[in-house]
Amino acid sequence: MKKSGDTPQISNRKAYHDYEIVEEIEAGIVLEGSEAKSIRTGGFTLRDSYCDFRDGELFLLGSNIPPYEKNSTHRTYVAVRPRKLLLHRQELRKLQRSKIEKGLTIVPLKAYFVNGRVKLLIGLARGKRQYDKRASIKERDVKRELERSGRRG
Repeated sequence: MKKSGDTPQISNRKAYHDYEIVEEIEAGIVLEGSEAKSIRTGGFTLRDSYCDFRDGELFLLGSNIPPYEKNSTHRTYVAVRPRKLLLHRQELRKLQRSKIEKGLTIVPLKAYFVNGRVKLLIGLARGKRQYDKRASIKERDVKRELERSGRRG
């Protein structure tokens, strides 16, 4: 039996740096079979990806899932394509309303497995300004320094 720690958890660290996360929501993602296997081997990047609405449905755009190396070469495979996200209707309406009215962005934060299915943690986010980023870095450095001094003394 596999341990739960065997599957990778891919995170989008750049999103946490560039955005202030207001709310987090878990969503399913529609994949082909070989894409799920490729994600399990760790080949999935969320770095330059984002979420957007098309015809009332939410899609993940700009994410790269490289082809699974043991897959057949007879079919053509597109690594970067729109992937549909699975959410309840109320969640979709709420996200769409927040995006339009409040001017928030929807960014993918993490990808992980739950009961063999790939889940994507998406966040409603507000873009940080340059001085906000510097303030975040200062706070993080102060926190680290306090932890270090606490361990020593």
